[in-house]
Amino acid sequence: MTTASPSSIVQQDVEHDYEVCRQVTFTHAKTFYFASHFIPRKKRAACYAVYAFCRYVDDIVDVAMEQGHVTRDDACRLVEQWRTAVGQLYDGATTSSSSEVSHHVLRAWEHTLQQYHIPRHLPEELIEGVLMDTEVSRFATFDDLREYCYKVASVVGLMTSEIFQYSSAEAIPHAIDLGIAMQLTNIIRDVKEDAVRGRIYLPQDELAAYGVSEADVLASRWSENMHRLMQFQVERAHAYYDSADCGIAYLEPDSRLTVQLMSTNYRNILTVVERADFNVFQGRASTSLWQKVSTIPTAWWKVRQLPNYRK
Repeated sequence: MTTASPSSIVQQDVEHDYEVCRQVTFTHAKTFYFASHFIPRKKRAACYAVYAFCRYVDDIVDVAMEQGHVTRDDACRLVEQWRTAVGQLYDGATTSSSSEVSHHVLRAWEHTLQQYHIPRHLPEELIEGVLMDTEVSRFATFDDLREYCYKVASVVGLMTSEIFQYSSAEAIPHAIDLGIAMQLTNIIRDVKEDAVRGRIYLPQDELAAYGVSEADVLASRWSENMHRLMQFQVERAHAYYDSADCGIAYLEPDSRLTVQLMSTNYRNILTVVERADFNVFQGRASTSLWQKVSTIPTAWWKVRQLPNYRK
């Protein structure tokens, strides 16, 4: 009778860890999951580990804030435990064996760190951003909101950029802008949903400038002022996508189509909002699988026209 070698067992364990991360990504990030199929398998698995890591931290806080199964203090404590565990990986420790999803995610993250250089400050900044949701439900200015967007979204783009790989540091600010663009899209799409939870992510000074009150947002009260405010928000998000797309040429060729599809398909949510005359109160803007698939030819053609910047 033959027995599996230790190395083959370890490989099977790693593959299972990544499979758990894939399932998390499939369940919670349809746009990213769809786009991920156009990068090599090794990069794809690592990206799933990054997303599952981010999702796990975010879910800890979501449970505390929305479902009430744990208190805010408990959520913060659990997040801090996760921060400690990740820090230990950077310090060279290994994870213990467990069947829990969190440990599969952590082990996949450990393996990803062995394959790619993801600076330690990035997951730490993500955790800081997620913890902001336990304390902050309003943003005074766009600068404040932008900092939040950077921490909860741009750092994800910076982590995956290390997996996608790039030829120049000039790619970095564009990766940051893609994260901001996508998070602004989330905010625009979810104005009504967030208001139900008592949260308003639209900057307070911009509400005032357009003559929209918090009460208007919380009550889903549509008006010409709200129309102009949302149009402004959409136009700003488009500007960030324009900047983000300028950075795709710096990525390795085998990663470009995935990033272009992510940008295009998330940006198309703004198109849905525009077609609804910017009325974010009448329904949650989304795109279908067919709409995502239909963007492939155009996205493919765009990346074919890009120059090849070399390291």
